[in-house]
Amino acid sequence: MRHFGHIAPEVRQRLFHQEPCAFTADSPARLLSAALGATLYSPATRPRLADDIVKQAGNGVVSMVLCLEDSIDDADVVEGEENLVRQFADLDSRAGAELPLLFIRVRAPEQIPDLVRRLGASVRLLSGFVMPKFTEERGIFFLEALTAAENQSGRRLFAMPVLESPELLYRESRVDTLEGIFRAVDKYRDRVLALRLGVTDFCSSYGLRRAPDMTAYDVQIVASVIADVVNMLGRADGTGFTVTGPVWEYFRVPERMFKPQLRQSPFLEVQAVALREKLIEHAMDGLLREISLDQANGLLGKTCIHPSHVLPVHALSVVSHEEFSDAQDILRPERGGGGVLRSAYTNKMNEVKPHRAWAERTLLRAEVFGVAREDVGFVELLAAGIPG
Repeated sequence: MRHFGHIAPEVRQRLFHQEPCAFTADSPARLLSAALGATLYSPATRPRLADDIVKQAGNGVVSMVLCLEDSIDDADVVEGEENLVRQFADLDSRAGAELPLLFIRVRAPEQIPDLVRRLGASVRLLSGFVMPKFTEERGIFFLEALTAAENQSGRRLFAMPVLESPELLYRESRVDTLEGIFRAVDKYRDRVLALRLGVTDFCSSYGLRRAPDMTAYDVQIVASVIADVVNMLGRADGTGFTVTGPVWEYFRVPERMFKPQLRQSPFLEVQAVALREKLIEHAMDGLLREISLDQANGLLGKTCIHPSHVLPVHALSVVSHEEFSDAQDILRPERGGGGVLRSAYTNKMNEVKPHRAWAERTLLRAEVFGVAREDVGFVELLAAGIPG
């Protein structure tokens, strides 16, 4: 699989200075954690789930979570488990079908080895489990269950803990909770692919819900948690983990209070005014702004609940030619001693030592999402990637 693999090769050549790399479920964890992109959630009870998965893979989705937790009714868990077993068997019978990375979101640790056993040979299609309301006390049981399931199946399985518990939100317990989470995930570092933020649960603790023309960063209590999670769990010194962006809840806006947040000029330049209007109609201007803020705050990838959200996440994850040029200059071997240099675009200062970690992360993102040509922006990437 690869990002933008669903578009024609000649179109990719026109858009990309460096095309996204190909990867598989067996690729190194460092690569996969950066490549998750827009992780699309789907209830595990969907009767045609196998068909849905194949369809979404064909539309550019590279990671999906099949949910047995909050997206389904408590009374439907048994049915959801049975459906997953059937749908995985169906997928396993489709020789040659290209599939995304597949994860199951469970409710309890004991579901992990039980589902692995019931999946049988089709467990080869599973990349891991999403672990809800993760704290040190709860999380250790999930991670131990994952280890047992790995030993049972002989299959490498990853964990994606969801950080969404009230203890993490409340100021008086936040630091202790984050320190405990770090102890748990650090012990199982090789199996923790990414940490996911459960912002909907954070808002729920205070009876809040952000409007479609506001981002998670406009809700100050949520923004403060994101900042602290990145501060303690997302460091670039080798101790940190990939932290993914929060879910965007909207896909159509019936009424708008504030002006749209998308400038007209980038769309006028490439004759894509209709695309701008469609994005605004479907609340994508707010989503695009939040994705930009995610990246500015150290997050990579995003939880998505609607297929229309996938392409904006991927389009804004592509590294610009300017970013790529700066990162390469900073990491040249002859720059190992540090120093300051003017960027090749002659519009900024690149300071070698302070910007090194940014450059390394940028080149990893460039590997999985590609580098746009010098004259290609996010509008062209959006327009080219729309299915059909």
